[in-house]
Amino acid sequence: MKRSYAVIILFLLIGFSCQEKHDEEVNQWIENYRAEIAPDKRVALWNIQFENDSLKGETDQIEGLANLLADLNKKGIDYVNAVNQLPDAALGEKTKALVTISVANIRSNPKHSAELATQALMGTPLNVLKEDGGWFLVQTPDGYISWVDRAGIELMTPQELEDWHSKQKVVFTELNGHVWSTPEQNEMVSDVVAGDILTLESDAGSFVEVSLPDGRKGFIPAESSMLMEDWLASRSTSPEKLISTAKQMLGVPYLWGGTSIKGVDCSGFTKTIYYLNGQVIPRDASQQVNEGEEIDTDKNWENLEVGDLLFFGEKATDDKKERVVHVGMWIGNNEFIHSRGRVRISSFDPNSPNFDEYELNRYLRTKRIINHQSDGVISVSELLTNE
Repeated sequence: MKRSYAVIILFLLIGFSCQEKHDEEVNQWIENYRAEIAPDKRVALWNIQFENDSLKGETDQIEGLANLLADLNKKGIDYVNAVNQLPDAALGEKTKALVTISVANIRSNPKHSAELATQALMGTPLNVLKEDGGWFLVQTPDGYISWVDRAGIELMTPQELEDWHSKQKVVFTELNGHVWSTPEQNEMVSDVVAGDILTLESDAGSFVEVSLPDGRKGFIPAESSMLMEDWLASRSTSPEKLISTAKQMLGVPYLWGGTSIKGVDCSGFTKTIYYLNGQVIPRDASQQVNEGEEIDTDKNWENLEVGDLLFFGEKATDDKKERVVHVGMWIGNNEFIHSRGRVRISSFDPNSPNFDEYELNRYLRTKRIINHQSDGVISVSELLTNE
């Protein structure tokens, strides 16, 4: 009898060992897919595991999942597909949204105490992936995936968003201001910041009547707004406009995750400068460094032009990769503008009162986005007009 038990245990151990090896092999295939189609979890979800003959987790990479399943079928592997495909079916048709407040805080987890990941301006269209306790996992037009409070967005069907795109819009152009309930400005409907998008209802002389994405209506000064088509046509990454926009934000406080006049981190600042002048660039410095053409790595400042992005951090060594942690924009005369503590101007000239030895010592490289085709850069027109 003891020998029979020993044989059974032996077979069980062999079975467990084979199952473990089998799981490891499939999970390696899953990891290979992740490395190919979702290497940056900030912009693509591929949270899939294989365990006990079951695929589990979630992804928004639907084509990639289909290819993985085809591979498993081809190899004759039996499995149960329990992967949740995003957008979540529980959303129904409400897989789109618009930001309804001046600046929506988008966080790393579904709670107000979570780290601020990024921000989105009023009228920004979002893809909605799933819901968790009144928070929605959304993807911004630059691809960033994080959580936003239900109170800051208006859920829509694709057709409802299409209808909104077809309406005439105005863009708020001052750094900050208000939507008023009447032209007499006796009651505020909402605050607004530069770049916010509202629907035009009527022209009321020195004021224009507008509606917010959630249907609230009010008035903004005509001189503080432009028809969206006129605003888009006037966007330019000329040196003068880039410098003007950047300098208007001097003194704005540093805010981790901030991408608006209410507060910016370093990459949020460069992103905002470019957005207000017609281009949408990636969210983080470690993403922005992958765009455009490399101009300098040797501190040859004479090769730089206004609008070039300067990146800072830790150089690569034999033991670790280069680490990009900071970014600023070149404005000429050995100076660049960036957000560190506040939006400020720094210089690489030792004789300048703005000399910044700290950033000089951790300088890595300069990239040029202007007039260079780049996969991670789109026009604001493409974002706002749904073209």
